[in-house]
Amino acid sequence: MLMTTALILVDIQNDYFYGGALPCVGMAQAAQRAAALLARFRERAAPVVHVRHLAQREGAGFLVPGTRGAEIHHSVAPLDAEPVILKHFPNSFRQTDLHERLQAAGIDTLVFCGAMSHMCIDASVRAAFDLGYRCIVVDKACATRDLTLGGRTVAAADVHTAFMAALAQPYAQVVTDPDWVGPWPADPSGSVG
Repeated sequence: MLMTTALILVDIQNDYFYGGALPCVGMAQAAQRAAALLARFRERAAPVVHVRHLAQREGAGFLVPGTRGAEIHHSVAPLDAEPVILKHFPNSFRQTDLHERLQAAGIDTLVFCGAMSHMCIDASVRAAFDLGYRCIVVDKACATRDLTLGGRTVAAADVHTAFMAALAQPYAQVVTDPDWVGPWPADPSGSVG
């Protein structure tokens, strides 16, 4: 088991799901894949960190503290022993103790999943790379939404692909296999090891 690898679940919160304040395209499917990753990490007793965004900006319409929308989605609900990092910026490391916690645990490789591909995933992976971590992004366990600029709408699928492609060199290994559940080699004995 690679105890130097941690799973980072970024902002898998209710507001990003259908019916939430800012739904992402394909969020339910991304969360399902994130839940499979989470189960695999838990199975191997590998480190898991949940990141939860709470809006501080006046007039914020989503991820507002004290609302159901700001809660972590039930599909990836943290266990009592799993840390939850509260953040107020897209970068999961900015003004949080995430880096210190990872260093104290001897973590050097981070597996990222969550929302939104173009915002908090992008910002967090780039920051992690700059801090010296080896980064892995699980493509199908991330989601985003349509974006608009200059009267032109860019479909969520295109936004997602563009950001994954940009992260793939040199910031992260972007895993496109939808069934990928961890960085471990196959263990024919079935033991956690």
